[in-house]
Amino acid sequence: MSVFAVPIWLPLLLLLPCILLLMKNKIHGRRQNKNLPPSPPYLPIIGNLHQIGNLPHQSLSRLAQRYGPVMLLKFGAKPIVVISSAKAAKEVLKVHDLDCCSRPLSASAGKLTYNYQDIVFAPYGEYWREIRKVCVLELFSAARVQSYRSIREEEVALLVNSISQSSSSATPVNLLEKMLPPTASILCRIALGKSFRGSDLDNEKFQEVLHEAEAMLASFSASEFFPYVGWIVDRFSGRFQRLDKIFHELDNFLQLAIDFHLNPDKTKEEHEDLVDVLLRIEREQAKSGGAPFTRDNIKAILFDIFLGGSNTAAVTTVWAMAELARNPRVMKKAQDEVRNLVGNKGKVAESDTPHLPYLKMVMKETLRLHPPAAMLLPRETMAPFKISGYDICPKSLLQVNNWAIARDPEYWKNPEEFNPERFDDSSIDYKGQNFELLPFGSGRRGCPGMHMGTTTVELALANLLYCFNWKLPSGMKEEDINMEESTGPGLTQKRTPLKLVPVKLF
Repeated sequence: MSVFAVPIWLPLLLLLPCILLLMKNKIHGRRQNKNLPPSPPYLPIIGNLHQIGNLPHQSLSRLAQRYGPVMLLKFGAKPIVVISSAKAAKEVLKVHDLDCCSRPLSASAGKLTYNYQDIVFAPYGEYWREIRKVCVLELFSAARVQSYRSIREEEVALLVNSISQSSSSATPVNLLEKMLPPTASILCRIALGKSFRGSDLDNEKFQEVLHEAEAMLASFSASEFFPYVGWIVDRFSGRFQRLDKIFHELDNFLQLAIDFHLNPDKTKEEHEDLVDVLLRIEREQAKSGGAPFTRDNIKAILFDIFLGGSNTAAVTTVWAMAELARNPRVMKKAQDEVRNLVGNKGKVAESDTPHLPYLKMVMKETLRLHPPAAMLLPRETMAPFKISGYDICPKSLLQVNNWAIARDPEYWKNPEEFNPERFDDSSIDYKGQNFELLPFGSGRRGCPGMHMGTTTVELALANLLYCFNWKLPSGMKEEDINMEESTGPGLTQKRTPLKLVPVKLF
């Protein structure tokens, strides 16, 4: 080779800075032509990820106080638009709902669902619309939720009995530990027809695997924020291997549940459980020749139901009891209401809860201060539009900071104070029409299981208030109750366990 010969890669290396400069100028030109939301300064490669702490909703709330309620960040290479005001949330979830109701379908999400598209990850389209219709009309309608009333009442009675046994020793009980088994059992019985304790479908084992799946979903995925190279990090960190293991186990469990329902010797129940409903829809679709509805569709819907509802009711009830324990006046007022209504019946029936307006105000205030999901699930924009005058580009991720909106002093007087009376004579509700209170989201991506979850919490909370007086552990004062948050898998949980001493009355 001649000493004057030039290696083929050298011109490419020399051209690289020019290419990067052209790309930078092109991006700069785009920014000049668009009125993009304000952004905090970001670092090369990682963007703003270094500014996000262990509690992302709190970190983003602090940034929004400085940069505004519509804020543009970069997580790696991904643009993230963070919404932190009710006005901007209304534009996103109502005015432009159709423009941003898709979901990002990442590589890891595809692995999570084993090629069956589920509601959480499905991009907006015909498939998603059909599945949403099934959930709203068949699975979570008011009539369907009401048909499971006896299940909820039975499991709440078991909860009261369990706490009663602890009350005889006058020792503090860990309320989350008490709440998790009955709420998990309610979900299993509603979805699968029974709890399956002690069988191949042992629900405690299933809950362990489900919690691992939730943790993986809530954890950082390099593939999502660093295209083309992030998969290398996920592969060598063992993330993909963990996903494979966890979701094979989930898939096996759901297949066993379906096989159980296909057994011709299975006892016919008075009401269909959710698997019965989905198998019926599968048969009807096959006969009508409509859009195919497969076993993978059934598994995907069941996965979403368990993912969204496994711990939500328990965590919300614990937050409510923690706030009541810190506010004896509110505790007494709520107890007086339920005891005056129920009298000496010995328990609160589900038919009693619609007649407990103050309890419902306690629920609203709990969901305001402690929404189960502090950040609504991300949306992906499908078309360009404007929010508060700012240009929002397609393929951006939109994150609504529900936690920040519910504590915004522009909408709430003394927002950090637990005050259920703020809802007295107020039309504000959590059903998605009031954008200052969005614990279950709104629009096309609102939570379809909202009614089922809140019904469980109201019944459990009413019985805890009716059957017991609650004391703090010896030497403890109301102000000693630690209300710091921790981000559990997908949920904003109480950082330290809530331990109270129950005193049985009924």
